[in-house]
Amino acid sequence: MRVLVVDDDPLCLMILERMLRRCNYQVTTCNKATTALALLREGREAYDLVISDVYMPDMDGFKLLERIGLEMDLPVIMMSANGETSVVMKGITHGAVDYLLKPVRIEELRNIWQHVVRRRSHHHAKASTTARHA
Repeated sequence: MRVLVVDDDPLCLMILERMLRRCNYQVTTCNKATTALALLREGREAYDLVISDVYMPDMDGFKLLERIGLEMDLPVIMMSANGETSVVMKGITHGAVDYLLKPVRIEELRNIWQHVVRRRSHHHAKASTTARHA
């Protein structure tokens, strides 16, 4: 499974990359939301999941989440050191499939593939229902 990780903190990126690789994910990292959006637009089929920090200087994670939701159909997991209910709920209501609190633990990353499977099976079921009604 191919994961794009977006965070402006280089140490956090390095730690996440190591943990994700230990869980056998293929990982691409970038430190700017705008760069992440460019990578996603360039290769729409290149990634299965995005993990994004909420607070970044060039574009906040919620804006990135919104753009991904409008332009491509990828599950997005938000992460932040801020665990305030209002911030977590903002992520979920904007379409995030999960919200991880930093520091992220490897146990939380082991099962992120389930979000991709869920998304694909949901769309497969939706497509077959649409085909039957056509």
